[in-house]
Amino acid sequence: MYHAIRILALVGLVLATPAATAGCPENLDFRLEPLGGGEPVHLCEAYSGKVVLLVNTASKCAYTPQYEGLEGLHADYREQGLVVLGFPSNDFANQEPGSEREIREFCRMTYGVRFPMYAKTHVVEGRAHPLYQRLAAQAGEYPQWNFHKYLLNRRGELVGSFASAVEPRDEELLNAIREAL
Repeated sequence: MYHAIRILALVGLVLATPAATAGCPENLDFRLEPLGGGEPVHLCEAYSGKVVLLVNTASKCAYTPQYEGLEGLHADYREQGLVVLGFPSNDFANQEPGSEREIREFCRMTYGVRFPMYAKTHVVEGRAHPLYQRLAAQAGEYPQWNFHKYLLNRRGELVGSFASAVEPRDEELLNAIREAL
């Protein structure tokens, strides 16, 4: 009798697990604060079923002009299910020193960025946010510089990791996005 009650209690605990987490791909099972504050966003609720391109960004980097191409990708493929997510990071040569407000204003005013951006995030090995730890473990590599890109398919599975020098309109990246769509 004791075992039956214990089993029923365990079943109750499993059933009490939030539905969003139960069916959520592990790569999207994070609540993150939007750049500049606001209610945390559960990535699974917001982006499940979409192709997701995650990019660690910086405002004072030789690759910073990639913001324009990333916004173009987001605009061109949004209707087909692509979302670009930006993660400002000051991990490389102090190239993202500003406040979140300054980063948001710079991105919008300079490059017209409208894709979702999240709070400053550590991405380097040994300090990385758990999201970046998970992606790096799957990809076999952490970002080595700003504007590294990880691509997730509609099931939230990692399908590509692209070094900083890979431009948003590079055929290798575009082909991976199109295939995931």
